[in-house]
Amino acid sequence: MGSANGGGRDNDRDTASQGARGILTLAGVPIGRVEDAPPRLAAELAVADVIAAEDTRRLRQLAAALNVALTGRVVSYYDVIETRRAEQLVAELAAGKNVLVVTDAGMPGISDPGYRVVAAAVAAGVRVTAVPGPSAVTTALAVSGLPTDRFCFEGFPPRKLGERQKRFAELAGDPRTQVFFESPRRVAATLAELRGSFGADRAAVVCRELTKTHEEIVRGSLAELAAWGAAREQESGGVRGEITLVVAGVGQAAAKAAARDAAREERRAARFAARARGDTNGAG
Repeated sequence: MGSANGGGRDNDRDTASQGARGILTLAGVPIGRVEDAPPRLAAELAVADVIAAEDTRRLRQLAAALNVALTGRVVSYYDVIETRRAEQLVAELAAGKNVLVVTDAGMPGISDPGYRVVAAAVAAGVRVTAVPGPSAVTTALAVSGLPTDRFCFEGFPPRKLGERQKRFAELAGDPRTQVFFESPRRVAATLAELRGSFGADRAAVVCRELTKTHEEIVRGSLAELAAWGAAREQESGGVRGEITLVVAGVGQAAAKAAARDAAREERRAARFAARARGDTNGAG
């Protein structure tokens, strides 16, 4: 496996030694079971000149599980130092080093470090590529049973209550299925807030520990899921594990009704403005 891809990367290294820029590769990492790792991940881990990892300890555990010997330099790349480290990684790329970016789980840049180094690399004219892999976003969406033809990923909701309420109010009328990440410490409160903003009957799904041994998928209305979250808080001290929430968009009938109401308000405002202009002209 390593030799199959290694030939291509050897050519990259030969080119790099002649003064060319390196390649930035974002690598998807399993969100649960290590056997979900794409074969190319092991090959890229084995040949990268520099590996930027959200957690270097977990990276070494992953490499051991994949039976990969890391030959490149390993550096940390987490949110607090992301901006500073991105500049350093681009310098490595400019010097001809191939850089691999991995996070603890899922795809770099998707609610995980990665965006800043990609933006900096693109600005510097560095080639950026990826090793596709598992994602909690699409996995949760696929198993939710909710419409998948149109969806949006909202990441983690804002932590401040006022900002969260504003965001949920904006999304309440969106017809697309919505996917959120949430901390297990806040999931019960978030479900209650979503119920208040989206309505008690809105369909939703809580996906906990996707693909892992204790995977749990709970489906129901937001009222039912808010009650489930509250019960977990009382019975066992809260929900545990990695959480992904999937919430149905507003129904077509409701969306059309809202559109009709908005159009009616626009016509009413237009008539009022026309009358006001007529009164003004008459007065003149």
